[in-house]
Amino acid sequence: MSFADLGLTPGLVRAVTDKGYDAPTPIQRAAIPAVLAGRDVLAGAQTGTGKTAAFVLPILQRLAAPAGRVPRALVLTPTRELAAQVAESASRYARHGTLRAAVIFGGVSEKPQIEALRAGCDLLIATPGRLLDLAGQGVLDLSEVRCCVLDEADRMLDMGFIHAIRRILKLLPRERQNLMFSATYSAGIRELAGRFLRDPLTIEVAARNATAERIEHRVYRVPQAHKRHLLRHLIERGSWQQVLVFTRTKHGANRLTQQLQAAGIQAAAIHGNKSQGARTRALSDFKEHRITALIATEVAARGLDIRELPHVVNFELPHVAEDYVHRIGRTARAGSSGVATSLVAPDEAALLRDIEKLLGHALPASSLPQYEVPSAASDIASHRDDARCLPRRMHAGRPAQGHQPRRDHGAHSTHGVPRARRARGH
Repeated sequence: MSFADLGLTPGLVRAVTDKGYDAPTPIQRAAIPAVLAGRDVLAGAQTGTGKTAAFVLPILQRLAAPAGRVPRALVLTPTRELAAQVAESASRYARHGTLRAAVIFGGVSEKPQIEALRAGCDLLIATPGRLLDLAGQGVLDLSEVRCCVLDEADRMLDMGFIHAIRRILKLLPRERQNLMFSATYSAGIRELAGRFLRDPLTIEVAARNATAERIEHRVYRVPQAHKRHLLRHLIERGSWQQVLVFTRTKHGANRLTQQLQAAGIQAAAIHGNKSQGARTRALSDFKEHRITALIATEVAARGLDIRELPHVVNFELPHVAEDYVHRIGRTARAGSSGVATSLVAPDEAALLRDIEKLLGHALPASSLPQYEVPSAASDIASHRDDARCLPRRMHAGRPAQGHQPRRDHGAHSTHGVPRARRARGH
């Protein structure tokens, strides 16, 4: 089956071909004809299955041609990154037509976004908070919206956007088409669907809460204090060129980034406390292979679309089991394969059991490789260096210039394998 077989216009088919896609994915085969027919849709699909095109393409076709200055279709997303990704896709798919897309989200100046709205757009992509801000200022007219999409609806609920969503829906015309896309299902999602959708076509292209079949799962049971040393070992010995690493906290992301940089690994952090400019630069550097490791908190678990990303690491397991699915869904996208590695400390055993229960199977445990851990004395010094952000690293067994090596105060056992060595600054 081709995209033309789904009923898309030649201009849209050409735009899809320009992006390098020849055949529609299962979610696209099911959703595009339904959206074109005007049906409400409840779609469940794991990340990386092409769901953005599944709603953007038919929406662009139904909009047909510019009709005015106010948006006629609205896409709500939970994060800035996802909003930017959807907007980029919409602009590319609309490149052979005259429809205009605009994107608004928080964390950046309102002025350019207000100017874009005043210039007019047909399709608006927005995060809930900024949309309500601009609507409250009277610079955003939603009275002509004929199609509303909730993208990553489950994440919307997780992030506490339910009240904002209800306020937004009251600003929209009662007669409209509604589309809801979610990677996972929950009681909250079912309840929201019951209120938001009318006689929807339910599409589920993968088992509920399933992970991509092309993902290889690896679990290393390791003390929390040793995780950064094991991660460094995996990156260096595996010659990893690109790895997305998830931590639970912003502070943890910053600290791990500094530790990897001090070990000679190019890394950057992306989380809610970073400015939008810093987040955009970090993501761009990662996509362009200028950095090896991108350290992210849960806020970045959705919306990061990195083609052929080979490795995702759970430096810390998420407290919510469903978030494991979202995190590792950053790899094995668009038909590629990937490896999801989880570093599990003893106090995370219950979190691992919750994830395995959600997935319906145990995750395979991997044997720990031999990796170096500094002696207690040098590790304390390392923590002191981390706080000062001082670059202390070794290359090919030699200390960095200007630093003298410190002697280990005795053999250190690396998981039952005694190993005497010089301490290395990390």
